[in-house]
Amino acid sequence: MRGAESDTLTVATTDPADVPAIRARGADAVVVDHSLATLDAARARVDRAAAHHDAADAPVRYVDVRTNTLVVQAIRPDAARSLLAAAGVDASLTRIVKSAERPRPLYDLRGGDAYYIGNSSRCSIGFPVTRGTQQGFATAGHCGRAGSSTTGSNRVAQGTFQASVFPGSDMAWVATNANWTATPYVTGSSVQVAGSAQAPVGSSVCRSGSTTGWHCGTVQQLNTSVTYQEGTVSGVTRTSVCAEPGDSGGSFISGSQAQGVTSGGSGNCTSGGTTFFQPINPILQSYGLTLKTTTTGPGDPGDPGDPGEPGGTWSAGTVYQAGDTVTYGGAGYRCLQSHQAQPGWEPPNTPALWQRV
Repeated sequence: MRGAESDTLTVATTDPADVPAIRARGADAVVVDHSLATLDAARARVDRAAAHHDAADAPVRYVDVRTNTLVVQAIRPDAARSLLAAAGVDASLTRIVKSAERPRPLYDLRGGDAYYIGNSSRCSIGFPVTRGTQQGFATAGHCGRAGSSTTGSNRVAQGTFQASVFPGSDMAWVATNANWTATPYVTGSSVQVAGSAQAPVGSSVCRSGSTTGWHCGTVQQLNTSVTYQEGTVSGVTRTSVCAEPGDSGGSFISGSQAQGVTSGGSGNCTSGGTTFFQPINPILQSYGLTLKTTTTGPGDPGDPGDPGEPGGTWSAGTVYQAGDTVTYGGAGYRCLQSHQAQPGWEPPNTPALWQRV
């Protein structure tokens, strides 16, 4: 068909005798030199040759029905000619298009997915984050030290630990390369992360990890200290959710609100157990990170100017702790629940988070 909204069908044929029959049915006819089957077979030969021949500089091939050719997009035209020769494809079937395009695989960062540290030990992604335009994820500090390299669950190069604290706290973040994209998803749940409002004791909470998947329980105690073999970690949250080795660093979430990253515990997911998580808001605050949510894009700190420039000290992207005070629109507010402020969460709009004073 010609044009974005064309209602005229153009039919190609290699046999001129077909033209009257095509036109009789209301379509335009064009006689071409090569059948679609011939061009598809040529592309398949080139694809097979690419498996054994350097095709990095001729990375894209497709059949263009409008020009009746096999198109090879190439950074260097001589690379395309070499690939075609290796495939034994006649030059009359092809058209070489010079292009700077060099495609690469793209992978999503999701809470709970596995990653590997130094190609050996395994942990789980906590929550995807951004820091300016840099993308990455928050995780547990005991999973790796600053400078440690990571690969994804697919064993593809992923990123590098930028900072890590353990013991004392159990927090870290990994900056990823351009092949990885932060998302607001947690594996095992259909809910997208919308924020990080802290859930109170007694709340339902669920965990995602690369060893045992999705498990749920309740928040039992906030601001807990626990002594591991390596030392004491303070400020963690105690839960009735089970976990096992490899789940470390993974996501704890209550509803759509990110809670923290798996630190440690006791028991297992067969007999049950207790698990502690490092709250997410101190990680965001310590490293200047922005949680990837349904309302923020890569590198978007929330744009504090969005809410109509009302004046005041409240700012989207800032982590607020319970008891913090701000001004907004000429009024004062006290924070009721720890959270990272999101656009649309201005104090007058979120009475569950802010109390006017």
